[in-house]
Amino acid sequence: MPSSVLALCLGNICRSPIAEGLLRVHIEAQGLSIHVDSAGTSGYHAGEAPDPRSIAVMRKHGHDISEQRSRQLKVGDFDRFDLILAMDQSNYRNARNLAPTDAAKSKVKLLLDDGAEVPDPYYGGVNGFENVYQMIDQAAQTWVKAWS
Repeated sequence: MPSSVLALCLGNICRSPIAEGLLRVHIEAQGLSIHVDSAGTSGYHAGEAPDPRSIAVMRKHGHDISEQRSRQLKVGDFDRFDLILAMDQSNYRNARNLAPTDAAKSKVKLLLDDGAEVPDPYYGGVNGFENVYQMIDQAAQTWVKAWS
């Protein structure tokens, strides 16, 4: 069981804030003590709150992520986190390229265990965020169940 997990997407405003929030929900429900955070491989939105559509879809399901703030993945994160869960292949590759050692590279996994990707809903409509929520919720439950 990891003691710390980082959810990772591109800008850290859509997918990874949802993943951070849902991992926390399922970790707490199982009574586990695991630190969870999120980051983006880019710094485009550093310091910003999650996308309003991410906040809305989480709120619709009873979760509040409005206090989260975007930040960029740093080399130091490979020391701080036991597991880094990337939303897609592009961010998986970018994280592994930033990793300073082979051991650090091995901490990077795709969120979806079948190798599928969580699509970026940024340019889509509200339905895209609901679909992403459902995908991430199922994946978060699967990961947390494995740690229980």
